[in-house]
Amino acid sequence: MSTLDALRRVSRFASKYFVVWVLLFSGVALATPNTFTWIAPYISPLLGVIMLGMGLTLTPEDFRRLVERPRDVAIGALAQWLVMPAAAYGLTVLLALPPELAVGVILVGAAPGGTASNVMTYLGKGDVALSVAITTVTTLAAPVIMPAWVVFLLGEQLQVTFFEMFTSIVQIVIIPVVLGFALRYVLDRRAPAVAEAGLDVFPAVSVAAIVAIVAAVVGLNVENILTAAAAVVVAVVVHNAIGLGAGYGVGRATGMSEDRARTCAFEVGLQNSGLAVALATAFFSPAAALAPALFSVWHNVSGPALASYFSSVDDREPGAATATDR
Repeated sequence: MSTLDALRRVSRFASKYFVVWVLLFSGVALATPNTFTWIAPYISPLLGVIMLGMGLTLTPEDFRRLVERPRDVAIGALAQWLVMPAAAYGLTVLLALPPELAVGVILVGAAPGGTASNVMTYLGKGDVALSVAITTVTTLAAPVIMPAWVVFLLGEQLQVTFFEMFTSIVQIVIIPVVLGFALRYVLDRRAPAVAEAGLDVFPAVSVAAIVAIVAAVVGLNVENILTAAAAVVVAVVVHNAIGLGAGYGVGRATGMSEDRARTCAFEVGLQNSGLAVALATAFFSPAAALAPALFSVWHNVSGPALASYFSSVDDREPGAATATDR
């Protein structure tokens, strides 16, 4: 077995048991917080690595799809931009969350779609091309949409400006994604074997980065987890459920085919909680990062569960084309 084959197997193993690693290292962080708290200053760079990986998955064809199917992309993006922030704000009010915890829920709601949605769409036999297109749009719009929602919903509670958040998101998200896309473009033309190998191996790097981020946040929030975890867990679980349900409902209500409605469910319900964690630790407090960290864990439980359900009621092959795809 070659070194590359071994790395591919490790990458598949790491990705397959992603939730296990998150739960395992979160448990260790609860027991021995200092083991991971030193990672806190590196949360933003780690997220940048994850977003670089997203950029590596993009090709010019993905951007052509934005032009070819603007209606469904627009519906999915608008649903994500409207449903999740509104639901987040409503939950913070309903559950009377303290400000330092409420800001984390708001950050999750305002975040763009997460890359996990692309994987769950594939596993749930949705429209993967549409998923990638919506994720791309919401991610590229994040520097404007995310701080706008946070400023609008939190208002006077904020001690950070729109421009500060805009600049941070550009540095953490947009620049790494563009660099990843450019690197993929060059490698596809000059070293396609290297590009293919990178796509096979990089998921393990992303898994390690996400696990490190979640463990760091858990280590920084042991006291909050023990005293206020119940309300935050309820907020996270209900928020995610609203997103998944509303996304599917919007898709069907607007006449999307079944596979595209499934895609809309995952795009709306699965947020880039890593970005919310990075902004929470950069501009607010460790407590503000608690809800995004818990969301990172939970949506990687609910997402696969829903994908399994969709798959069980559909005998099409994953990613199979439907009449609407052609």
